Amino acid sequence: MSTELDTFFETHPECRFVDVLLPDLCNVIRGKRLGRDDIRKFYQEGLQIPSSIMALDVTGTCTDACGRGFSDGDPDVIVRPVSGSLQYVPWSTQPSGQVLGNLFELDGSACPIDPRQVLARTTERLSELGLTPVVAIELEFYLIDVDSAERGEPAPPQMPDSSRRASSTQVYSLADLDGFTNFLSEVESVLRAQGVPLGATTAEYAVGQYEINLRHVNDPVLAADQAILLQRAVKGLARRHGAAATFMAKPYPEGAGNGLHVHLSLLDCDGVNVFDDGTEKGSTRLRQAVAGLLDLLPGAMAIFSPNVNSYRRFAPNLYVPTGPTWGYNNRSVAVRIPTGSSEARRIEHRMAGADANPYLTLAAILAGVHHGLSRKLQPPPPRTDNAGTVLDEGTPFTWQAALDRLASTTVLGEYLGSDYIQLYCACKQFELDQFSARFTPLEYDWYLCPE
Repeated sequence: MSTELDTFFETHPECRFVDVLLPDLCNVIRGKRLGRDDIRKFYQEGLQIPSSIMALDVTGTCTDACGRGFSDGDPDVIVRPVSGSLQYVPWSTQPSGQVLGNLFELDGSACPIDPRQVLARTTERLSELGLTPVVAIELEFYLIDVDSAERGEPAPPQMPDSSRRASSTQVYSLADLDGFTNFLSEVESVLRAQGVPLGATTAEYAVGQYEINLRHVNDPVLAADQAILLQRAVKGLARRHGAAATFMAKPYPEGAGNGLHVHLSLLDCDGVNVFDDGTEKGSTRLRQAVAGLLDLLPGAMAIFSPNVNSYRRFAPNLYVPTGPTWGYNNRSVAVRIPTGSSEARRIEHRMAGADANPYLTLAAILAGVHHGLSRKLQPPPPRTDNAGTVLDEGTPFTWQAALDRLASTTVLGEYLGSDYIQLYCACKQFELDQFSARFTPLEYDWYLCPE
């Protein structure tokens, strides 16, 4: 890794500092900015930082969740660089770099509240079965007007090729892509330079909404890392092109939501896709994996939908899942089996919003797959109709209900760690309580002086 650092500074001698990136429970990137001398020390010795930064709420407030923070004296853990993640940041106002960090306890063991470590631990459960997950993530986002973003009143951006403001969209429209060609091209070139391979980019269902697909990799932690780097690049580069980017689940009340879709297949020790049996329906193990995903989906809703806005994304007939359903070539279900060659047979998990933490989302999905395989579960018949006409009564579609459901689940705790589930719920309950304590204009409109 010292060679990696030397090569970086030889290639970028003008670089003045490097940001250490630590995505927390809320998918907010925490960390430190280190100068050249300090970054060398970081690569040699690591960096001490309080573990409580992994349990801050979305505003950066210490929640003291499960006694981590004020109650335990806020002890330090060690951050070490993730090999291969040191990259130049071309959108920064000053020459700089970035590197992902991993958290470890002082004794060298994995820090149990680092989302990267939670995912790594869950991935290991499938490795013990001789299976390697192959994962690709799709992320949707909106480009919005910068001034409107600062006011908290999102509006479509001005098109960079003219003075006109985006006002309509055509799904999969190439003309809509043309409007921000330079931005999208720069996102692609920057991410490829950072080792993040991209697939297709499409204009989505609302004004200023786009989707970028990441290519399949056989390392779920790497896939989540790449999703973090994609989000950071999109936000940074959007500013250079006169817009802001948001991965908020539902920024417009009447617009489509932003999703985080996960494509997943499993390879055995010989590199053979275990979901493939040569037929269009896929193997018995594919159906077992589907059954496990459906079984754990209601309990994982607080992970797939981590805040109050997340649940505004769910409504009938919006191409958003409305319950634990599955089917072949059917975009109305939560777990979709896409068409294609049998060798590429895979699952598409469509429940999470773009605001979800990709590490925890993948951990919950892999837990469902392992759960189904190890217990040889069987799913209900696949849906061939519109499965999104009504919200499922057995699935929590409010934040409080989802947190209560997650807190009571035991199976997810076996994979992600029961202590971590308690920490997650405590942190998010703190955030929900703070949100609920705020007065809103609607309260005065309705209740101050009713007629």
